[in-house]
Amino acid sequence: MMSDSSTEMVVSVQGLSKTYRSGGTEVLALQPLSFEAPAGEILAFLGPNGAGKTTAIRILAGFLAADSGQAKICGFDVAVDPLEVRARLGYLPEHNPLYLDMRVEDFLRFAAKARSLAGTSLEQAIDRVVAQTGLAEVFRRRLSECSKGYRQRAGLAQALLHDPELLILDEPTNGLDPVQVVEMRRLVRELGQEKTVLLTTHILPEVEALADRVVLLRQGQKVVDGPLMDLQAPQAGLCQLAIAAQCSLVDLENAAAAAGATWLAPRAAPFALDGLHAGLVELPSAMAIPDFAQSLQAAGVLPLQLAPQGGPLESWFLQAEGQQ
Repeated sequence: MMSDSSTEMVVSVQGLSKTYRSGGTEVLALQPLSFEAPAGEILAFLGPNGAGKTTAIRILAGFLAADSGQAKICGFDVAVDPLEVRARLGYLPEHNPLYLDMRVEDFLRFAAKARSLAGTSLEQAIDRVVAQTGLAEVFRRRLSECSKGYRQRAGLAQALLHDPELLILDEPTNGLDPVQVVEMRRLVRELGQEKTVLLTTHILPEVEALADRVVLLRQGQKVVDGPLMDLQAPQAGLCQLAIAAQCSLVDLENAAAAAGATWLAPRAAPFALDGLHAGLVELPSAMAIPDFAQSLQAAGVLPLQLAPQGGPLESWFLQAEGQQ
């Protein structure tokens, strides 16, 4: 559910940056990053692996200190008021930390006590999250005996015990089978009706199924920030094609440009053939695919693949990935 500009900002980030140092080498993991998320929005951090998504949310969750900049959750500064911030957010890391020798029930009680819940409040919180995440079937089972899907639900349940205003999910469907992915998406959509949700992913269908707004990162830098509907809107009828030919990548890119297309990004070759290279291009609306094929041949390249591709969101993602 999108919120208007007058809605309280649950997340407010200004100029966050982070550099890692390893073996005398500095790696800029997060360039000055700024964004906001209002109440009731599902915001997706999208980007290739290593784009800085996890670094950003670890800073927001208080597990990592930024080199510079400011992050606020519900008006509280992450660096100045970490306890106030943690009381208002729930966090499910990519690698879900569970005590596998515990039963689901015992794990949730342990997590609830760590959140200073006790007595009736503790019991009510556990009943609520078990119902929300569908854990009743495995409530008395050891976590080691649960499927990956139920383990993810248990991790999500512990993040919800204190009924936080902000829910941070790092690759929430990572490692799940297709049925479990659908179920996790359903849970996240339901939670997004009443909470602000910030999730990271490199999976486009995940974004299209869940997000209200997208922040696309590349090499720690924000390159796109906008509503999902805007990013999915067709761009003046442009057609995107995967092309492949038995020539060098440079020759393929030059031939595509000479034929009137815009080169977007290189791609993996569609099949094994010595010297085969591939890429993604964009045709203007006035150009038909057969005409483009003829123009490629006139430029000295015989196309072995010309395949229409996905929508505009995929184009945004591939442009970011191709510039790495």
